Amino acid sequence: MKRFNANYWKLWVASVTSNFGDGVATVAYPWLASAITRDGFKLGLVVLAGRLPWLLLSLPAGVITDRLDRRRLIVTMDVVRFVVTIGVGLLVLANTSGLEGASTATAALPQEDLLLMAVILASFLLGSAEVLRDNSAQTILPAIVSKAELETANGRLWGAEMVMNSFAGPPAAGFLIAVSLALPFFVDAGTFAVAAALVFLIGGEFRPVTKADTPRPSFRRQLSEGFGWLWRHPLFRPMAVILGIMNGLMTMALATYVLFVQEILDLEATAFGVLLTAGAVGGVLGSVLASRIARLLGKGTSLFVTLLGGGVALIVTGLTSSAPVVWAMFLLESFLAVLWNVITVSLRQRVIPDDLLGRVNSVYRFFGWGMMSVGALIGGGLVSVFEPMAGREWALRLPFLVAGAIHLGTWIYALPRLNSARIAEAELSGAGAEA
Repeated sequence: MKRFNANYWKLWVASVTSNFGDGVATVAYPWLASAITRDGFKLGLVVLAGRLPWLLLSLPAGVITDRLDRRRLIVTMDVVRFVVTIGVGLLVLANTSGLEGASTATAALPQEDLLLMAVILASFLLGSAEVLRDNSAQTILPAIVSKAELETANGRLWGAEMVMNSFAGPPAAGFLIAVSLALPFFVDAGTFAVAAALVFLIGGEFRPVTKADTPRPSFRRQLSEGFGWLWRHPLFRPMAVILGIMNGLMTMALATYVLFVQEILDLEATAFGVLLTAGAVGGVLGSVLASRIARLLGKGTSLFVTLLGGGVALIVTGLTSSAPVVWAMFLLESFLAVLWNVITVSLRQRVIPDDLLGRVNSVYRFFGWGMMSVGALIGGGLVSVFEPMAGREWALRLPFLVAGAIHLGTWIYALPRLNSARIAEAELSGAGAEA
């Protein structure tokens, strides 16, 4: 087994802990939102609030990451997430009787608008902290392990994260909700506190490496440098655009997923958590097999497989009423997502210069993750607009079907741009620049 240093394992344990909390949150927050409202568009607004920061804050977050100590940024953002999540837990605790009675009701909750606004605000604050936290965490890894170890280090991180995020956390959330709707939020907050403490204990200095005796450019100029570097790159620009399309489509499909699970699959909170364990199985398989598949098929071909497989999985999900089939499709989607991430994230960490890494990563995520906010808005809107025409059932299926069809079409754009030859050329140019 590969031996990593103590700093890596502190980061690994912190990530595992906070991802258990994230897994709990993947069930707790949509279940809370569905207890407040049954309106698809309003549920889409909750998802939108959590994803909008990726569109608004990704670019400045990159400059901040390339100016400050990345370890301290991670700690600070985890503390912010702890405080916000404790606040949500207290809010739910104060309204427990009304919320638990409305979890599957069709009538509006008397205080629906006030509670919905509070959840939307909390989602926006948590999303904002996540932008800075995740950009810093992804940028700090090359300073902890060698570049030759990046694929293995990323694979270990994502494999463990997927187990906690999708295998341990969601079923735990179902049992916690059965005890009290407020309980999963307090558990989630506790994981952020533990993660912050562990990252705080990582030794060393994690400010970006810059050229000696060079004055730091202005904030605006640094932002422009990061954006320009990615936009001029023949591989990373189309890669960011394609990731944005895929993430936007996935968020569009999942904006009203909790209603799909409750009304089409007829599942309760505990079964919903079990359904999400497919993500862990797929993620672990992806983390173990991704590097082998990339070597066997080639990195470009592997990326094409993710585009085609993801589209098929979305369409099958939209057409079925079987929970086991949905579980299998979710497994496939998670497997392909990790395959994509292991190839593309390790490539960025290897090729992008350290003093630009935070900014270019943030620009990449501006495209790749910013489209999630657009997808959330469209997904909720599709259900609300088409329900009077197509009926409730097909309105809830429609986001999966539309997302799957567009997903399949992205490979046409990808074919001349993400092939293995272009990836090898980028790796060679990155190695030459470093030398």
